[in-house]
Amino acid sequence: MSQDLIAQNEGSAGRISLNRPGALHALTLEMCHAMSGALARWADDDSVKAVVIDHSEGRGFCAGGDIAFLRNSALNDGGASGRKFFHDEYQLNHQLFTYAKPVVAFMDGITMGGGVGISQPCRYRVATENTRLAMPETGIGLFPDVGGGWYLSRLPGRIGQFLALTGARLDGAECLWAGLATHYLLSDQLDEAKARIAQGHEPGGVLAALSENPPPARIEGNAAAIARHFASDRFEDILASLEADASENGSDWAAKELAALSTKSPQTCKVALRQIANSAQLTDFAENMRMEYRIASRVLTRPDFAEGVRAVIIDKTGDPKWDPATPEAVTGELLDAIFAPLPDDEEWKPL
Repeated sequence: MSQDLIAQNEGSAGRISLNRPGALHALTLEMCHAMSGALARWADDDSVKAVVIDHSEGRGFCAGGDIAFLRNSALNDGGASGRKFFHDEYQLNHQLFTYAKPVVAFMDGITMGGGVGISQPCRYRVATENTRLAMPETGIGLFPDVGGGWYLSRLPGRIGQFLALTGARLDGAECLWAGLATHYLLSDQLDEAKARIAQGHEPGGVLAALSENPPPARIEGNAAAIARHFASDRFEDILASLEADASENGSDWAAKELAALSTKSPQTCKVALRQIANSAQLTDFAENMRMEYRIASRVLTRPDFAEGVRAVIIDKTGDPKWDPATPEAVTGELLDAIFAPLPDDEEWKPL
């Protein structure tokens, strides 16, 4: 069992606590394996009625995956260990999605990337006043994986496309409004909720009893603009729509989002739009994860990922040199190659 993850029985519940506070509980491969093993044990344990996923301390629920590890793999082993990480992490995502017992994720704090991947498959997803949820991958040359295509494609009014491209952060009230959270609790009620679940009370009833009315969801005020400007699955159309509103109508909101998109990888913005469009047509989550593994296997070793991590996370210069440098240079042929099936013996398979 990884020391970065605590899995234990508490009364009628199995409790998984992410325990890597120095890295905002970002997931390592060992943490994924430990979580998957605990879920497998509890699936056959009649004394465990529900599973709780939370974090041990600090301001992050889970900030994502181990980006430094993935970049090292891209630069030094041709992506082999990085593909192994993605493969097994996606198996955990699928295991949670298909888990027979109720799972409650307490998204109290920063919930990004891999943190979205382990919370969104859960039957109950609890947001608080501390929640900050985002899929910021296009800013480092990745794409909203870990099932992101499935969840984002099923949000109303092109909210999913907006989140995937811009990496915008949602607070707890916005998560509830968008459907990314099932309940909104104040953080000082979380211990009580976990205690009642451990006592054997049905999680849905516990959460309903302790839920609060959240403040207004700020994103709701921009929902019409998001639906209009992000309506197309063609990245160039989205940029043109925002540019026209900013220049012709003086829209500060459009100008802000256009500026945000100018910092993102054109390649992975186009990947994300195709990913979400494809995911919307799928009826099997495993097929979605198979598609995302194909994308991850290719994007990991393309130039934008190592460069994006350097500029945003390592050097913090904020000056990535994207390759291709413009949306127009990201061809359909390149996207086809990124989405193409892998050899049969390399394709992703669920546990």
